[in-house]
Amino acid sequence: MSRIGKKPVAVPSGVTVAVGSDNIITVKGPKGELKQAIDRDIKVEVKDGQVEFNRPTDQIRHRALHGLYRSLVSNMVKGVTEGYKKNMELVGVGYKASNQGNILDLALGYSHNIIFEIPKELKVTTAQEKGQNPTIVLEGVDKQLVGQVAAKIRGLRKPEPYKGKGVKFAGEVLRRKAGKAAGK
Repeated sequence: MSRIGKKPVAVPSGVTVAVGSDNIITVKGPKGELKQAIDRDIKVEVKDGQVEFNRPTDQIRHRALHGLYRSLVSNMVKGVTEGYKKNMELVGVGYKASNQGNILDLALGYSHNIIFEIPKELKVTTAQEKGQNPTIVLEGVDKQLVGQVAAKIRGLRKPEPYKGKGVKFAGEVLRRKAGKAAGK
């Protein structure tokens, strides 16, 4: 049996988990509400402040979905209670970030600024302190959405291996290269 799938998800106080007749799980908490469709073969039970997942057989497909849905619901419960946050740094001379609401304006060394629209479900903040790299902070309740938007922003100018310039996650360790050897 799946070690992850058979572990029940604890539901903290202030969070409600409901399973609809069409196998849609709804998780409501202090920070928001999330929904997730569940495969009809996986049985979901909410009892005693816990959510349990059961699979009908040991088919490969059922084993895969068992742990998957348990992890997704666990992430949903954490998202509506604590939320998710991604910190990003802009490393490079002249690299800047500013935001007007959910419109992110990035200067990443191209001939033009990049205007990036953040989904309304997320909150974005930018900061520029003297002597520090500009930072972007993404916050939201949906782990997948926060990670995907952060990856798209990083993809606009990935960190290069020689000087380390680009958009990187805070705390990310970059593998650096030596560059050209000195002349003869």
